[in-house]
Amino acid sequence: DIDSYREIIDTLTRNKSRSFLTGFGVFWGVFMLVALMGGGQGLKEKLYSNFDGFAQNTVIVGADPTSKPYKGFRKGRSWYMDYKDVERLKQQIPELDAVAPILMGRGSTAYYGDQKTTPRIQGAVPEMVNIITPKIYYGRFINEMDVKEQRKVCVIGKKIYKDLFKEGGDPCGKKIRVDSTYYEVVGVDYSSGGMSIGGRSEERITIPITMMQAAFNRGNAVDVIAATGRPGVLMSKITPRIRATVARAHYIDPTDEQGVFVFNTELMFQMINNLFKGVNVLIWLVGLGTLLAGAIGVSNIMMVTVKERTTEIGIRRAIGATPKMILSQIISESIVLTLVAGMSGILFAVMILQMLEMANTEDGIVA
Repeated sequence: DIDSYREIIDTLTRNKSRSFLTGFGVFWGVFMLVALMGGGQGLKEKLYSNFDGFAQNTVIVGADPTSKPYKGFRKGRSWYMDYKDVERLKQQIPELDAVAPILMGRGSTAYYGDQKTTPRIQGAVPEMVNIITPKIYYGRFINEMDVKEQRKVCVIGKKIYKDLFKEGGDPCGKKIRVDSTYYEVVGVDYSSGGMSIGGRSEERITIPITMMQAAFNRGNAVDVIAATGRPGVLMSKITPRIRATVARAHYIDPTDEQGVFVFNTELMFQMINNLFKGVNVLIWLVGLGTLLAGAIGVSNIMMVTVKERTTEIGIRRAIGATPKMILSQIISESIVLTLVAGMSGILFAVMILQMLEMANTEDGIVA
């Protein structure tokens, strides 16, 4: 009914200031709700991007000086893990899925032609991809034959690739020199997550762990052991068993949490999830509270409008209008005002969030 819509528009524009202020309450409530929800989700995704590719059910086992005496050994004793600890964990903790030993080195210099850079060196095994998933841009990751045959191959990080191969292109098959040893590049890892083991992945050169043991004279030593649990396994429940399995083999108190350091990423991710659950509850409380305030404002203004239009309503009744027709006209005015203000709030919130996302993307590209 075109006449009805004309009448609604005429009524709303008759008192522009009141209609604007009434609609602004709804507009601001919807804007706050959508903007807070979008901003909270964006913040969550931004935070989780720092853990991109990192398995959430991971434990990282390290060796630190002991803090408790045990079986005649004094506290403060230094020790190190070895390759046998990997087999012990695989055999004695069946809940574990992937178990990956890691060797770490620093202070090296890598060369290609007249270019050089200072990377972090990491010795790894193929199971590492189940713990930190690499983003292979060129080539491949370390495989079983590389480890078995102690091949002089490497996977380089994004920064190393850009420092050494400034002309770009696929570097696979080319050889770089790390200190005095030449390695053939078999892959380029473009991972850039903020969470990694032994330094940022973009600044790292990964070689087979057996090759690193030989090249750096590390013998059978292991710096870190990373492991993931099978689906449905809570890592927090098996952490004491993991610590005890490693501790007993090296004459360390199984309850020595400092001597056998076990970092459980499951607890960290759980803490982040609980944090954002609380943030989401707060967002809904603030957004719905603001929206409810706007709705109350609309209802109050409509009540004032009805009182002001007593004469008009009387004339309508005199010429045959039913109470239902009058009520529907007033409700229609409220609905139109609320819809226009609400849609404006949604569009404005989406526009602001889109601008923030574009700005964040541009910053990421520049970085």
